[in-house]
Amino acid sequence: MTQVLNIHPDNPQLRLVRLAVDCLRQGGVIVYPTDSAYALGCQMGDKKALERIRQLRELEEGHNFTLVCSDLSEIATYAKVSNPIYRFLKAHTPGAFTYILDATNEVPKRLQHPKRKTIGIRVPDNKVALELLKELNEPIMSVTLILPGSEDPMFDPDEIIDRLDNRVDVIVNSGYCDIEPTTIVDLTSGEASILRQGKGIL
Repeated sequence: MTQVLNIHPDNPQLRLVRLAVDCLRQGGVIVYPTDSAYALGCQMGDKKALERIRQLRELEEGHNFTLVCSDLSEIATYAKVSNPIYRFLKAHTPGAFTYILDATNEVPKRLQHPKRKTIGIRVPDNKVALELLKELNEPIMSVTLILPGSEDPMFDPDEIIDRLDNRVDVIVNSGYCDIEPTTIVDLTSGEASILRQGKGIL
């Protein structure tokens, strides 16, 4: 049975945030809000939870997963960031952007793109997501919640509860999210190249 946690978008209740984080630490899969759409998330090193997310999304092996981080200092642990790229990131975080960067050895190989050894990184501008990250004290492995057969991410918590009941462990309901996904920016060449235009505007 999926547990639904109704967490206030502006004043997240710590008790409920901790329940969601406990679920992550115990190998669970959660749905949680971001500054774009809702996302599926699990603990970074959990192989079984990662495979559950792959199956829910019907993702191919080469899909670039995203580590959702609490701040810029955390990004530098998991991605190779030069001084110019750091300045670029500082100017555009937090926000609805996913940055493709070369992964460091701190990133489990199963999360990296198998050929390019890259990882998606982002810092959301969403109070609930940031409280989850603060309490977990490490990034959340995430993908946008787009169900197979749909091109659009999910933003309506009632529809999410209806369609994902018994398929995930926790759904964090913080009301409607934005309908647009993040803008994906490839920074591996040292310059910004937009791979997908979403909510974030450079």
